[in-house]
Amino acid sequence: MPKNLVIVESPSKSKTIEKYLGSDYKVVSSKGHIRDLATTGKFGLGVDISDHFKPNYITIKGKAKVINDLKKDVKNSEKVFLATDPDREGEAISWHLYDALKLKDDNYDRVVFNEITKKTVLDAFKHARKIDKKMVNSQEARRILDRIIGFRLSKLMQSKTSGKSAGRVQSVALKLIVDKEREIQAFKIEDYYEIDAKFDGFDAKLEKYLDDTIEIKTEEEADLILSKLSKSFEIENINKSNKNKKSKAPFITSTLQQEASTKLSFTGNRTMRVAQKLYEGVDLGDERVGLITYMRTDSIRLSNEFVSSAFEYIEKEYGKVYVGSVKQSKKKENVQDAHEAIRPTSIHRTPESVKKYLTADEYKIYSLIYFRALASLMSDAKVLSTTVILNNNDYKFKATGQIQVFDGYLKVYSIYEDSEDKILPNFDEMHTNIVISNSIEKSLHHTKPPARYTEAKLIKELEDKGIGRPSTYAKIIDTLKLRNYVDVVDKKFIPTEIGFEITDKLQEGFSSIINVDYTKEMEDNLDDIANGEMVWYDLVERFYNEFEPLVEKAFSEMKKVEPQATGEKCPECGHDLVVRNGKYGKFIACSNYPECKYIKQDEKQTKGFVECPNCGGKIIQKRSKKGKIFYGCDNYPKCTYALWDEPTGEHCPNCGGILVIKGKKVKCLTCDYEK
Repeated sequence: MPKNLVIVESPSKSKTIEKYLGSDYKVVSSKGHIRDLATTGKFGLGVDISDHFKPNYITIKGKAKVINDLKKDVKNSEKVFLATDPDREGEAISWHLYDALKLKDDNYDRVVFNEITKKTVLDAFKHARKIDKKMVNSQEARRILDRIIGFRLSKLMQSKTSGKSAGRVQSVALKLIVDKEREIQAFKIEDYYEIDAKFDGFDAKLEKYLDDTIEIKTEEEADLILSKLSKSFEIENINKSNKNKKSKAPFITSTLQQEASTKLSFTGNRTMRVAQKLYEGVDLGDERVGLITYMRTDSIRLSNEFVSSAFEYIEKEYGKVYVGSVKQSKKKENVQDAHEAIRPTSIHRTPESVKKYLTADEYKIYSLIYFRALASLMSDAKVLSTTVILNNNDYKFKATGQIQVFDGYLKVYSIYEDSEDKILPNFDEMHTNIVISNSIEKSLHHTKPPARYTEAKLIKELEDKGIGRPSTYAKIIDTLKLRNYVDVVDKKFIPTEIGFEITDKLQEGFSSIINVDYTKEMEDNLDDIANGEMVWYDLVERFYNEFEPLVEKAFSEMKKVEPQATGEKCPECGHDLVVRNGKYGKFIACSNYPECKYIKQDEKQTKGFVECPNCGGKIIQKRSKKGKIFYGCDNYPKCTYALWDEPTGEHCPNCGGILVIKGKKVKCLTCDYEK
């Protein structure tokens, strides 16, 4: 039997690590968290409010067997190594394992590593330590605070609004989206005109009259200016300057999600899921190895070893002139700097060399991470920028252009950045300082309201304001979409009626807590706990004593948002039918719910649909938890009949089965008939 037991949280991670350790080690997985707060006690918070919010942890459903198996493994081992992820959540998982498995201080160690490669993992075991209880306390405080706010505010919103949930960071993110939408709604669009002169090979825009910036509000003003212009322009000034274009820092969690959203159209959740796989390990045929470092980080630091190998690689592959410098961290608040930036574990493992072992998504994310890290260590691109001022009767027109004179880091990163040259004529070689335009044209424009948040912009805003942790952003955004608080149109977030309703009600009673500044301060306090500068339950008690009176007041005084009546009566009980908001939009139902559960079916749901072959009910259009349309029996949950293909409303002439649309054909579900 192996003498040493290593416990990680991911099965795929355990497979990778087991290949690095000798026969004296057995590597097993806890399959994620094993315990969570109970839902007992006051308000179901799972804590003892009277005893410094002492948490009551219970085994997560389905994890009892995992714990029992781990206990057997512990009993058969001399030493246990807890090797969960190298962040606060990973530290908390290790502590729960330590506590649930009743480990002793003399027979366990905590092992952390930022990348899953043989050298790094073996080195980590040489520098094992004990669990950092300060990090655990910080994570515990975060979990309890989120439970208090989530449970109490969600219960309140369910009783007063059409919404289902609220949260410490989720509700602030929603408020940002709602506030932006109200800015857009209040924005007054104004007309303005621009005047452009067209020349052979370039254009110039009217900017000033004499030394004053010019604004053209009406067509009459534009026509008056045009009447004063000739086709001859005097070259008044030519300014040339060499500019350096610097590469960006290697990825942190938030910037990876932003760039993947912008360049690859990946959601944050999709990006993190793929990155997790790349971190935990990929089978490359002759070895299984983690391709990237840990993907939950807010530090741009790179190890000296990686920097050294990357510089050697750059010089060998591209030349010494392409070797750059290390990006220096502009230390921001809330940056833990616990581990490195997201980078490839080996600069020699190019995307092309591992492409055949990766899925399409894995290849895209790995390429993005690889080339971003490589580019960050390469020299600046250099451009020659030219600005020309043209004078026409004291009206000053400006033309700008640039030429790339050295590609620098764009040698490897140009696919992800726009770097097209805009070339102007060589005015220095002209024999005259007069240029003749082909035409001078006016054009009508309109002022634009603030842009709505895309997923990338929202993540950047949350990060810039110090709200939440980057590792939670993807989940927050998914929750807003799942709760029907926002719609996504052209990749932009638009708050729904429920989103407005929830935000307004929360601001009505909790504006002192559900705001950017308070949420950022809470993150700072959680950092203080992790640094040993604050007692975790002092923060929770202080918050609760401020928060709970507001909740009690809201339950008693906040007016309930009543659903809109349709003017129709329920055919089953005679009460009014009202418009309600559900997970997937509006629907009409009886106001006497839950005594009467009548729901009026949308014509789109029932048009042409057939009887359920199981129970005789109606097959209606439904949506899955992920929002996908399917067709199921309206007698659910008594009848669970369902199908993905759309019924035509007709029955098969051969066997009487249901006809459905499959691609461009109509086929029977029970025989070979098709038309």
